[in-house]
Amino acid sequence: MMRLCLPVTIALAVSVLGGCASPKAAFYTLSPEARRDSTSSGAPVTVVIRPVSVPELIDRPQMVVRAGDNQVTIEEYARWADPLRSQIPRVVAADLGIVLDSTLVSVNPVGVDPAAAWRVQIDVQRFDATLGEAATVDVLWSVTPPGNGSPLTGRTRASERCSGPGYDALVAAYSRALATVSGDIAAAIHPAAVMRKAPSS
Repeated sequence: MMRLCLPVTIALAVSVLGGCASPKAAFYTLSPEARRDSTSSGAPVTVVIRPVSVPELIDRPQMVVRAGDNQVTIEEYARWADPLRSQIPRVVAADLGIVLDSTLVSVNPVGVDPAAAWRVQIDVQRFDATLGEAATVDVLWSVTPPGNGSPLTGRTRASERCSGPGYDALVAAYSRALATVSGDIAAAIHPAAVMRKAPSS
């Protein structure tokens, strides 16, 4: 009788453990959202995006969402596919490339003389969101022209509504907010540049 019960006991244990397994984490990436409205004029500009600084709170794999005025939640199973310090400059570079109509915008200026390029410095002051509501970014930026020109500085605060309740919508809202930042930077580099964001999906 004991021999017959043992396989049943093992099967029940495996079933219980399987039912208690932790959910798998989902991984998210930001995406370029800029669209160009104006036509290109002149040679494409060369732009280098320097390393980006972000608040320590969000410098982690997990997404951080606001749960109240003075409370945040660190989401263990909603994660960034790679660090925001890497994603943000890549997305801004892609947005700038679209708005400025240039293939010479990069975070890794291989074979480019930095002194001959526009240099962009980005300091993220705020990068937070409420799930299902809105994503907000607040960015200090500076643009240094080629040569020894004086830098142009600015600050962009952008908030975008989430188009749905989930993390996909939240990340898309972040991407649209960064497109606004990119548009302001592009206008500092080339005043004729005009940017529009992709519509919310």
